[in-house]
Amino acid sequence: MKEKIVKYKWALLMLLSLILVNWALPDIGKSANSLTLSNFGTMLSVLPPIMLLIGLLDVWVPKETMIRYMGEHSGPTGFLIAFFLGSFAAGPLYAAFPVAAILLKKRAKITNVLFFLGVWSTAKLPMVMFEYTSFGGKFTFIHILSNLTVFLIGAIVLEKVLSKDEKEHIYQIATELA
Repeated sequence: MKEKIVKYKWALLMLLSLILVNWALPDIGKSANSLTLSNFGTMLSVLPPIMLLIGLLDVWVPKETMIRYMGEHSGPTGFLIAFFLGSFAAGPLYAAFPVAAILLKKRAKITNVLFFLGVWSTAKLPMVMFEYTSFGGKFTFIHILSNLTVFLIGAIVLEKVLSKDEKEHIYQIATELA
């Protein structure tokens, strides 16, 4: 029982917070309940298709293929694949983390996975189109280019800073999660 409480401590803490808000401030609690249910519904609508795609990626793409195209010696090809995977993605950022776990399980280079997460967070095609129509081409170009540059440099630096043992530990955790 104690293990379950420790495992789900943050979810339980949020539930307790919601109960306290409902008790102390009923008007705010009603709004918080509505937002919580709405966000939970959104999550339930997004995660099943993502999990299906992850399952297909896990079964259909052999580890050797992933290593060849996104692995340690993939070079620019790995970045391009990470860019296209991230930019053609759909859904909120939390849907990208299971995909990243599968990529790591298949031994995609950590730099490519971090770049993929950065692209998913800022350069998804629907977001780029919205930005372009709302803010114009110049803003969109500067925003996307600067973010992608920061993500790319950050991913490369982080990979260089990590020791071989730390990288192996990351791959091991991803394998256990996926």
